[in-house]
Amino acid sequence: LGLCCRDGTGVPQDDREAARLFRRAANKGHVDAQCELAYCVQFGNGVPLDHDEAARLYRHAAEQGNPVRQFSLGNCYRHGKDVPQDDREAARLFRRAANKGHVDAQCELAYCVQFGNGVPLDHDEAARLYRRAADQGHTLGQFNCGKCHDQEKGVPQDYREAARSYGLATEQGLLKPRATSRFSTKMAGACRRMLARLRASTASQPSRAWPVHNST
Repeated sequence: LGLCCRDGTGVPQDDREAARLFRRAANKGHVDAQCELAYCVQFGNGVPLDHDEAARLYRHAAEQGNPVRQFSLGNCYRHGKDVPQDDREAARLFRRAANKGHVDAQCELAYCVQFGNGVPLDHDEAARLYRRAADQGHTLGQFNCGKCHDQEKGVPQDYREAARSYGLATEQGLLKPRATSRFSTKMAGACRRMLARLRASTASQPSRAWPVHNST
């Protein structure tokens, strides 16, 4: 019913009533309600704005094993949003979510271990995580997987695999519009430049067959 009041589905839209219902369910341990209430207090929807309470609610949901909230809270700690900036805690939360298959968390954890943010630097693990995300069709995972093979970071240098991964990321950015389409379009441009550079650098090797991807 809280969702219905929030969205105005079958009942008049009412943020205040939605927040009241979310709080009642959250107080009984309902994880999704805790997350919805956290969003309400984070942005002042139907209740007074309270970043501290939002962070507490997100943490409570994350500690109960919700990978989406573990990822969200990890981002809060990474950027110091509503909580003290803490790379170590961010990496811990990203790892918990990544181990449950959260693909965005896999990419964020890969970034942490690639640059030693909150965890020991480990190019091999970063490459494995980027590959896991890439195999699930994640654009950023595909792009960074290509960079790993291109720059020999955690995997053997392999221009063919680098070009394949860049090409897949290019297609993702251009053929799958989504809420992050601006980011995806920027990624597609970066991938095209990487492909062009790789092909130019091996132009003297006519025997190398490059995969062809539709990037128009």
